[in-house]
Amino acid sequence: MKYDYQHLAALASILRHGSFEAAAADLSVTQSAISQRVKALEERVGTLLITRGKPCVGTDAGRRLAAHADHIAALDAHLAQDLGELSPAQGARLRIAVNADSLATWFIKPLAEVDGHLYDLHIDDQDFSVEQLRRGEVAAAVTSHGDAIAGCDSHYLGRLRYIATATPAFMAKHFPGGPILDTLARAPMLRFDEKDALQTHWLRAQFGQELRPPFHSLSSSQGFVDGCLHGLGWGLNPEALVRPHLDSGALVPLLPDAPLETPLYWQTARLMRPALKRLTKAICQTAIKTLPQ
Repeated sequence: MKYDYQHLAALASILRHGSFEAAAADLSVTQSAISQRVKALEERVGTLLITRGKPCVGTDAGRRLAAHADHIAALDAHLAQDLGELSPAQGARLRIAVNADSLATWFIKPLAEVDGHLYDLHIDDQDFSVEQLRRGEVAAAVTSHGDAIAGCDSHYLGRLRYIATATPAFMAKHFPGGPILDTLARAPMLRFDEKDALQTHWLRAQFGQELRPPFHSLSSSQGFVDGCLHGLGWGLNPEALVRPHLDSGALVPLLPDAPLETPLYWQTARLMRPALKRLTKAICQTAIKTLPQ
C-alpha cells in the first residue's frame, strides 16, 4: 500500500507535538489542511490513527505509520547529503529505543558527535526495547538481546555493570548481620518500573531463590542513586553513577565483589543502515571505550 508523504508527515507532526494546531505551525499549513490529511490517511488505512485529546496520542497503527514517516525523512536526508546537495532535508528524525541507565551514563556522547539528525529517544528497559524495533516504531534500539531480529543488524556494545548499593546506616538498620534471605525479604528495595527485573535477577544469582521484597517504584536513574543515598532503599545502580559514592563511603555494596553485568547490543533496521552508518560507528566506538567488554 502506497501512502501520500504529506499525509504521513502530518500524522508524525501531530504525534510529535501533541496537537493539530502545533502540527499546522510546524508544517506551515492551516489546521484544516492537517485535519484533511489525517482524515484522508485514516480512510486510506481503514482505521483510526489518532486518539484526540490533550495531548493527542497515536493508536498502534498511528505510531507505526508516524515512525515510517520519520524513517523515510531520515533516508531522504541521508541521500541528499550523499548527493552533495547544499541544502539537504532539515529536521530528519531518528527514533531510538534506549534504556535509561545507558542514557544516564554513556549514550548521549555519541549522539552529540553525529550532526545532521534530530533524535526521538524512547526510554524502555533493555529487555523490552527490541520489541519497539520489531514493531517498526523505532529505527534502532539498545537492547540486551544479541540475536538480530528479522530485517535488522546487531552489534555487540559491551556490558553495563551494576552494583547493589545502600548507605552504611541502611545496612546497619536492615542487615545488621549482613544480607540474608530473611532480612532481604523485609528490607525496602528500589525498582525502576514494572519491567525492571535487575534486583530480582541479582537476588536469584546471589541467593538462589525468588524473593519479593517490598519496593519503592522510582523511574529515574539519578533518582535511584539519590534514593540509595538518602536511605530510601537498596538498589542496583550502574557502577559509573555510584563509583564516587562508593569511594567516599557514602554508599557500600550489599555484598563485596557481586556485580550484575548486563550485555548490551545495538540493533538497527537494515533498511535504515545508510542513514544510521555514522551514528552506529560513533555508538560502537564510545561503547568500546566506556563499557567493560
